[in-house]
Amino acid sequence: MKKEKQFTHIDATGNPQMVDVSEKKITKRTASARAIVQVGKKIIDQIKNNELTTKKGPVFQTAIIAGVMGAKKTFELIPFCHPLGLEDCQVKISVKKGKIIVDSWAVITAKTGVEMEALTAASVAALTIYDMCKALSHEIVIEEIKLMEKTGGKKDFKRK
Repeated sequence: MKKEKQFTHIDATGNPQMVDVSEKKITKRTASARAIVQVGKKIIDQIKNNELTTKKGPVFQTAIIAGVMGAKKTFELIPFCHPLGLEDCQVKISVKKGKIIVDSWAVITAKTGVEMEALTAASVAALTIYDMCKALSHEIVIEEIKLMEKTGGKKDFKRK
């Protein structure tokens, strides 16, 4: 009979716990994530040279900064995330097929991965796009946020 996997953040008595990474090896770890934001034709038509500016300022540039800032604060937002000194974090925004694509990636050499930081970067950037564009339309939908790839831990992952 196959042993069921246990949640790593729950102890034997059912209480929440931080994962002990003290025995893990330090390795280079990377992660990338993607958020897709549907803003509708009205907003897409206002995007010029892959940038959108509203009364609040340049949307994509602001979202990039917010995404990186969010990644750096992941441990403050999500319980039991280890505080990490990111070595690199990037956010890129593009427009494809009438949707705004937010791609993020993070890199660290550490005992724990950076998936949550990459996901937070994409999430915060997408939320910033929503916030800056909501005066133009409330039809904005953040369609999905997903991990695209991770390397350097026990198991690598790549979304097909």
